[in-house]
Amino acid sequence: MKRKLLSVLLILVTVGLAWLAYALWPSEDLNWAVTSFVFLLLALGLFYLRFERAKVSSKEMALIASLAALAVVGRIIFAPFPNFKPTSYLILLAGYVFGPRAGFMVGATVAVISNMFFGQGPWTPWQMMAWGLIGATAGLYGRWRGEKVHPLELAVFGAVWGFLFGWFMNTWVWLTTFYPLNLTTFLAANAASVWFDVSHATANVLFALLLTRSFLPILYRFRKKLTTTSLEVQTDVETKN
Repeated sequence: MKRKLLSVLLILVTVGLAWLAYALWPSEDLNWAVTSFVFLLLALGLFYLRFERAKVSSKEMALIASLAALAVVGRIIFAPFPNFKPTSYLILLAGYVFGPRAGFMVGATVAVISNMFFGQGPWTPWQMMAWGLIGATAGLYGRWRGEKVHPLELAVFGAVWGFLFGWFMNTWVWLTTFYPLNLTTFLAANAASVWFDVSHATANVLFALLLTRSFLPILYRFRKKLTTTSLEVQTDVETKN
């Protein structure tokens, strides 16, 4: 009950800050970079609060850490290739097999850990949210399609997220470095990174087509080992009653 109240309180604080931002600052004086950063931290806080409320076993925690470590290693190894990395695909696959919660946590963890090598900054929460959403949406897609998914479907899913990830991060660049903030500068920010977004989407497609048939059955076997089944035992006393 206390945790539910805390979630409601966080949402109310977010809405309240949004109202204050619009009411107290003229639009030309409002620092949208700082405002969006605060809102993003509150949104991440809600995700982490939901994860903390869930009953997560030590095996699931170990699995999330292992998958995140694998994605981090993939990002480091492919560092010489701009935006051409297996990171997003591995997050996608983790979410697809283990569900939205695990997918989001793997994505958010990858951003924090890998940026210890690439550099932390105000962009880290944006990457946490973007990669977390890849894992979470892949988890929802996995619940619908199951084990029979074709690699081409994950390739298309990865291609779409290759561009969505770029546009999400471009929004941070637009808010922090462009002036004035209007549709023209927003389109300019996205146009400047189009080849990076194409590279990201291409990497997701290639890794999905090359690795899905090998990795997907392995991860499903791990998931089955983690699954516990509760059996009701009927005692003699209960039977007599």
